[in-house]
Amino acid sequence: MQKPLKQKTCKHCKQKFQPIKPLQIVCSPLCGIRYALGVKAKKEAKEATRKRVEHREAKERLKTRKDWMREAQAIINRYVRLRDKDLGCISCDKPAAWQGQWHASHFRSVGASSATRFNLWNIHKSCSICNNWKSGNLSEYEPRLRAKIGDEKVDWLRTQNQRAEYSIEYLKRLIKIFKRKINNHV
Repeated sequence: MQKPLKQKTCKHCKQKFQPIKPLQIVCSPLCGIRYALGVKAKKEAKEATRKRVEHREAKERLKTRKDWMREAQAIINRYVRLRDKDLGCISCDKPAAWQGQWHASHFRSVGASSATRFNLWNIHKSCSICNNWKSGNLSEYEPRLRAKIGDEKVDWLRTQNQRAEYSIEYLKRLIKIFKRKINNHV
């Protein structure tokens, strides 16, 4: 004579039941169907997540250094606009409450000084009018920048004329750091 099986808890409805077979994990066929559908849905969700991760990694492998530069510049510009959100335009008298578009303007242009491209002393919030239409409005930018960060830093920025080549690893690290700064700033 076979010994009776111990009571089990149904994997789907969590109710106690008396199993008929030793490997039985659900109390009824309906719970079996629902449990199987749940397991299938979890597998599909896991597979979809794996595919998204693979896709993102594949896209990153295809990015060029120029793509990484563009992404790093966009992240840093976003950080600068957040950092200076309570300040007006660095080049004119537009207040922080101005409803137009704000940019992150470089005192030393990227073409003139690639070494200061990502330097926060060199990038400040500016209105789109000064940045786009007045080429940064440098005649007003410099005195205001000197008042904001000091003469030594502005003079140092003026002496930086060398070209800089940024590695992809450096740009990835820069993006990671500034994403964290943005999250802490918000």
